[in-house]
Amino acid sequence: MGNKKSLLDYIAEFVAGRLTSQSSGYEPYTPSSPEILQETLRPGDVLLVEGNQKVSAAIKYLTQSTWSHAAIYVGDALPEAESGRDEDRPRLIEVNLGEGCVAVPLKKYETYNTRICRPIGLEKQDRNDLVSYMVNSLGLAYDTRNILDLARYLIPTPPVPTRWRRKMLAFGSGSPTRAICSTLIAKAYQSIRYPILPDIERLPECLDYDCESYARAEILHIRHHSLFTPRDFDLSPYFRIVKPTIETGFDFKKLRWGKTHQVEVEPVEEQET
Repeated sequence: MGNKKSLLDYIAEFVAGRLTSQSSGYEPYTPSSPEILQETLRPGDVLLVEGNQKVSAAIKYLTQSTWSHAAIYVGDALPEAESGRDEDRPRLIEVNLGEGCVAVPLKKYETYNTRICRPIGLEKQDRNDLVSYMVNSLGLAYDTRNILDLARYLIPTPPVPTRWRRKMLAFGSGSPTRAICSTLIAKAYQSIRYPILPDIERLPECLDYDCESYARAEILHIRHHSLFTPRDFDLSPYFRIVKPTIETGFDFKKLRWGKTHQVEVEPVEEQET
């Protein structure tokens, strides 16, 4: 017999359902087709998403960012979909509130604003290790019994000082922190010792002239994975922002403007000096 659900479990499931319901009025500016995303993405790339769930509003407010969700691209590491259609094949691995770690197809985000963040300098084995870490994490569950961990998102714009907002995201410990999609991705990158936004400690000056250059170096410390947010991949100096339109070849001279977008350009009059 399975474990019986307690009243607390039912309350937690209700709260999670409310938080993951979609907000009205969401309209993407630059949605990307799954085909273009697939052509552009590489295994290990992080896909940031501007979500439209109610929990997304809280995450965007607390992180002061457009991005409320993150997923990692794993290429063809997972089996084909039962439908046999390539568009249904799961190529992203993400962590969802109340659902845990799951694999989804690229088409899930074809109507969302997205951004590709690409780690610089990874070798093929590094990418394989990242993908393996995420694949092995599939099925990792979120402990919905921690009501306090869920409750932090009930107010989309909680009245807390800016300096406390990141800590509010990391509230709780252990399994509940997996509700933040970027937590597991940060752990995957830490497993190959790749920096995202590390704490930096400057070494003290050396008295010996020979170690002067070494003294100006920095020691990178890995932050706790629960402190990472989707915004950090966007801000990281070690990730390149990749835009599919540019990567696939963009020539503005080939654009065909409609009549409503045609603008009459008036000649500039030369000023007398």
